[in-house]
Amino acid sequence: MSEVNLEEVKSYLLKLQDSICDAIADADGQKSFTEESWDREAGGGGRTRVLTDGAVFEQAGVNFSHVYGDNLPPSATANRPQLAGRSFQAVGVSLVIHPKNPYIPTSHANVRFFIAEKEGEEPIWWFGGGFDLTPYYGNEEDCIHWHEQSRAACAVLGDDGYPRYKKWCDEYFYLKHRDEPRGIGGLFFDDLSDPGFEKSFAFMRSVGDHYLKGYLPIVERRKDTPYSERQRDFQLYRRGRYVEFNLVFDRGTLFGLQSGGRTESILMSLPPLVKWRYNWQPEPGSEEAELYEIYLKPRDWLG
Repeated sequence: MSEVNLEEVKSYLLKLQDSICDAIADADGQKSFTEESWDREAGGGGRTRVLTDGAVFEQAGVNFSHVYGDNLPPSATANRPQLAGRSFQAVGVSLVIHPKNPYIPTSHANVRFFIAEKEGEEPIWWFGGGFDLTPYYGNEEDCIHWHEQSRAACAVLGDDGYPRYKKWCDEYFYLKHRDEPRGIGGLFFDDLSDPGFEKSFAFMRSVGDHYLKGYLPIVERRKDTPYSERQRDFQLYRRGRYVEFNLVFDRGTLFGLQSGGRTESILMSLPPLVKWRYNWQPEPGSEEAELYEIYLKPRDWLG
């Protein structure tokens, strides 16, 4: 097995945060990111960057963190009892982009590296992450493009990478209490170490590097699409599903809160405006109904 190099991973992630923030600010054309550096009392810290009320993006948050401590939180050890009693370091970039125009999907990406160590024993380490797309109004061209980039990101692992991590994404970003997916998926992977450090790290970089290739062309195509108060209202209603997933199921949210991370940075993923309604149903034959009937269904977008 090749030697683990935490500093190399950290260097890549800091540059990834820079490149994504630069590209998103350029695409917005009006606002730039503000940055806050923060320290974690138990060890580590990070830098949080947020763009708010731009011309294209209502809120965009891109967070880098490097935290460490003597014990992993319950969310990390629940399925890994062998980690008990080990010190840990976790480094990653996570982001969520909430656009203004309802015809631009919300997007999320995350890439991360964990290492848990104990004196006299081999370190336990793994990579995780992925990206997914949450449209409010479905568009087949956008969905196919997104999954083409998802497949391209997996090329470093061979032919079986995309089907495996697409399926995992579909299963992970699923609201069990609603019996519906959060969006049209993408990639999700975790506990990746079997290919060795170099190949696992190369895959994580590929996922990070393909995020903008997947998202920015969709933003450019849809940012000038006319919309009315009806479309805006539906966007805010569907954002409620995003909030429900992040607060109930998301592993990153749970890990961040349980490990004593910075609350403002952890919850930057939540949209600034959102609505809920009791038992709302879309009008049959409407654009809103089409989202449920066609796009929020398991589908092979590249078949």
